[in-house]
Amino acid sequence: MTNSNNKVVPEAREALNKFKYEVASEVGVTLKDGYNGDLSSRDAGRIGGNMVKKLIETAERQMAGK
Repeated sequence: MTNSNNKVVPEAREALNKFKYEVASEVGVTLKDGYNGDLSSRDAGRIGGNMVKKLIETAERQMAGK
């Protein structure tokens, strides 16, 4: 069984981390450096959901040639 947390492109780790903090700021969630285990599921979901939404929008624009 593989770990689903393994990055397909390990070099993207820092960019994804920066993206996570940007999205958290946009949705009004404050993340600390390091451990954020005390974050509510609702806030974590807002961050993750918005990250996915933005990544899909970017991919759609690229596929459309814009």
